[in-house]
Amino acid sequence: MPLVNVMVNSRAYTIACDEGEEQHLKELAAHVDAKAREVLGSVGQVGDARLLLMAALLIADEHHDMSGKVEATGTAGESEKQSLHLRAEAAEGAAADLLEAAAKKIEDIAARLAHA
Repeated sequence: MPLVNVMVNSRAYTIACDEGEEQHLKELAAHVDAKAREVLGSVGQVGDARLLLMAALLIADEHHDMSGKVEATGTAGESEKQSLHLRAEAAEGAAADLLEAAAKKIEDIAARLAHA
């Protein structure tokens, strides 16, 4: 399983992915980074976990909006629906991966503090 290094909010993360998905994962991380920067510009630095949560919520909102458009557009072509669905799933997956990485970092910090 290949490992991919991505940057979000000027922090490096190493994430595993399926063979051949490396570039796609980098693109997803770039999307998450853009959302994180959007949040950062709006509310300032609020900590990695909260920043990534807020970015994930923005991405989830995009997913929700796209899903609503797909349902509302009963006459839309099947390929357009599939494209919207794939983009929404990709955004959701990227957000989940980055939230998982942030949660792991928080758990590691908490464990170090507990042993200090």
